[in-house]
Order: sequence, then structure tokens, then C-alpha cells
Amino acid sequence: MAMRRALILIGLRGAGKSDLGRALAERRRCEFIDLDDITPGLLGCTSAGEAFSTQGEPSFRRAEYRALLDLLNRPYRGILALGGGTPTAPGVPELLAPPAHVVYLRAAPRTLRARLASTDSSTRPSLTGAPMMHEIDEVYARRDPLYQRLARIVIETDSMTLGQTLQALVAAAGLLDARL
Repeated sequence: MAMRRALILIGLRGAGKSDLGRALAERRRCEFIDLDDITPGLLGCTSAGEAFSTQGEPSFRRAEYRALLDLLNRPYRGILALGGGTPTAPGVPELLAPPAHVVYLRAAPRTLRARLASTDSSTRPSLTGAPMMHEIDEVYARRDPLYQRLARIVIETDSMTLGQTLQALVAAAGLLDARL
């Protein structure tokens, strides 16, 4: 791989990957890329929800892998937010191995439910067949161990405001930059 030093944010829906990634990129004056903005185009769709629903999860995960591989092969040093399920795609855990700079924005299911309560759930497909708010515990239980294993830094966001989480993310980015 040509360059694997983008700061990569992982976490479940509602963890704040997109909002915090944009804010951090602005603060660091670098590019921000949300993988959910790239993946749908590879499948001829306009949104991640549409791509997931119409193409099915296996096709969507393959497209996520291709999009991530393409980004990691570029000389890219910005902030990259992955879709919540991207780390579960075949081959992605290997792409996220060190020296990748992966930060897990970790929030408990109750926190995620509170954050997602004010969002439009129609754009987010069900991952288990249950309504989005009802599947959070199950998805968390399945993905949390993987996210923790992949992350170089875990930021516990439950008791933090957006500003506090951004400060923790700035500090994490500084630590990872120092390891270059």
C-alpha cells in the first residue's frame, strides 16, 4: 500500500463519525471523506441506504472494501469515516491493521439510541430485520469486540459532549501523528 496514514474513524451508527470527522478535518485543515458518500456510486445508487437495500449486504460490503482499498492506496493524509459495518466486510480488518491509524468512537447502546432518536431512520436500512432502534443492542454486541480489536485508540463518548469528544479526537490524532 502506498499510504496508510489517514486517520480512520470507526463506530456504530450514531457514534458521530461523520460530524466529528468533518470537524476534525476542518480543525486540521485537511480533507474529510465519508466512505458512505463513495460506496453507493460504485453500485449505481445515490445513498448508502439505497445501495444496501437494493443491492443487498454482500454486494454493499464488497463495494465498501473496494472503495476503502482505493482510498488507502492513495497518498491520502486526511480524515476518513467508515460506515458502521465497513469493518465487518471481508478483507477490511486486514486493511485496517497497523500501521493504519484507527480510532473507535465507542458509545453504549443507550447513548446511541438517544442520539439516533432525532435522526431520520428511513435513510438507514435495518441490519437485522428489526427496526433500527430495536437492533442497536444486537449490532453492538456483534461489532464492539471487532472494533476494539481494530482500533489503536478507543474514545469512550458516553459522558462526553460533541465538543469534548472532538477535543479527545484532536488529542488522539496528535498521538497517532507522533507515531509516524
